[in-house]
Amino acid sequence: MKRFGMFVMSTAMIGILAGCGQDEKVPTEAVLPEPIEVELTVPEQGNVDEPVTITTLVTQGEEYVDDASEVEYEIWEEGKKEDSILVETTNDKEGIYSAENTFETDGLYHVQVHVTARGMHVMPEKQIQIGEATQQPDEHESAQEGQHHEHGDGVEGLSIHFVQPEEAKATTDTELMTHAQLDGEAIKAQVRYEIISADKETTWVDTDESKPGEYTANYQFPKAGSYQVIIHIENEDIHEHEEHTVEVK
Repeated sequence: MKRFGMFVMSTAMIGILAGCGQDEKVPTEAVLPEPIEVELTVPEQGNVDEPVTITTLVTQGEEYVDDASEVEYEIWEEGKKEDSILVETTNDKEGIYSAENTFETDGLYHVQVHVTARGMHVMPEKQIQIGEATQQPDEHESAQEGQHHEHGDGVEGLSIHFVQPEEAKATTDTELMTHAQLDGEAIKAQVRYEIISADKETTWVDTDESKPGEYTANYQFPKAGSYQVIIHIENEDIHEHEEHTVEVK
């Protein structure tokens, strides 16, 4: 009887160990999702005071992406990015997001689409000539270019997108987020914020790369007011900055 009991216990232990061995063979590696693809369509030319249709096709593999959390166009005239405007899009389904914009003056304009979908951010850019675009920069643009080259060499294809905080409050954590891409691909770099208050007090804040090409930091603005936030991006090939203003309540 004792031998029979020992036999049953031995059989049970073998079964448990075998089960453990099978569990260890279960693959644990997560399958990475396919990247989203963004196709921006902008006419090469347009006329003053006539609406221009801009479309973007967003796909993931063979699937249309109809559930993007953000698709908007940033538009600015050559040399005047600080005066850019944001244009909301209409979700036309089957992955198409469209908008119309009317340009009021002749010039060369940049159109950049900001797409956030399924945990990824892509922001390709194209140009459109409205009317008779002049290629001669004015004195203000020349001064800006001179300041720019004193700081960096200028990198063609570099896109920097600062996400303006929806509501920044003094002495409360505010998330500062920047997306950085080169030719549509996320870049690896050191990204820091130089924060300057109205009374010229300067604070430097380091960021963490929360996702490829997405750099974030939490900062508590000491008091209400207008702050200058300068994004500095550096690696072996890039040394650039971009300036923004954040209003703190």
